[in-house]
Amino acid sequence: MQPHSLKKQWVYTRRGFTLIELLVVVAILGILMTTTLIAINPIRQIKQAKDTRRKSDVIALLNAVQQYTTDHGGSLPIVVPATATEISKVGVDLCAALAPTYVAGLPIDPVLGGGIVRASECTTSYATGYTISKNPTENQVTIAAPNAESGDPISFTR
Repeated sequence: MQPHSLKKQWVYTRRGFTLIELLVVVAILGILMTTTLIAINPIRQIKQAKDTRRKSDVIALLNAVQQYTTDHGGSLPIVVPATATEISKVGVDLCAALAPTYVAGLPIDPVLGGGIVRASECTTSYATGYTISKNPTENQVTIAAPNAESGDPISFTR
């Protein structure tokens, strides 16, 4: 009869985790998750990815303008102002001159939804979010992304 009472006592004394054990586990998990979020920082990663996209877009546009200029004896596609003006249908319209010969389409800033303006869309209203300007004394073209997430505009001059 005694083995039976021992078995019964064992079942009743070990029913689950104590409150302190659960609190310790929850605290450890909270510390690990906080440390992981600080190390990864997803918002910063997304901002850096968008800025990397902008750099790539600006370089692609600058390369396309340079290729056009080389093919046309040093002439730019259109009159580029000395002040930074948006590459758009109402600003500096580069679409018909560059797409699809020099670039598949004009890239659009991630703030405006990303993607590209294809040659078939050149007749409609478009805005890229990127700016272009020309330094008349040095004959250099600058293309910039003024909406950069880092706060500093991304620009390249050639």
